[in-house]
Amino acid sequence: MGRGPRSSGTGRRLAACALAMLPALAPGAEGALDPSPCPRSRDAVVVVTDRRELWLCSGGAPAAQFTVALGRSGVGKRRRGDGRTPLGTYPLGDPRPSPQYGTFIPIAYPTPAQAARGFTGAAVGIHGPPRGTEGAGYPVTEVDWTQGCIATGTDGDVDAIAAFVRARRPRLVIR
Repeated sequence: MGRGPRSSGTGRRLAACALAMLPALAPGAEGALDPSPCPRSRDAVVVVTDRRELWLCSGGAPAAQFTVALGRSGVGKRRRGDGRTPLGTYPLGDPRPSPQYGTFIPIAYPTPAQAARGFTGAAVGIHGPPRGTEGAGYPVTEVDWTQGCIATGTDGDVDAIAAFVRARRPRLVIR
């Protein structure tokens, strides 16, 4: 008749489920249920274009995240000069000094398959802020302004990405 110490297991399971969901429902937890941006079990640099985030992924786990600016005309690059950031998976070249951006990491765009489909373009890469804006509070990543590149907000950000690329030789995934 009455429920003593042996109450229904269903009630306990529902309570446990509700408690487990509380962190995801808390204010500021909008991304709490988002899956990892990183490909499983491999090193990668991943750009999540709709959030303007660049992730360094070590062995499939997020290692660092940076806010970036993208092409002034959005994503889906198809031809030289369209102002779009390409989508896809690409090899990254050796990071090198750039008089215009501090450090430049070349992206091997277009891939041979993209070139066969008529995609054109060159000199697309990951780079730091334009010279003269670093340290001045210039909002480098507040708007998308590049000609198709991926721009970091600080020299320190692009230097960390360059060190990761030199050490691990990851692929770049832009989605």
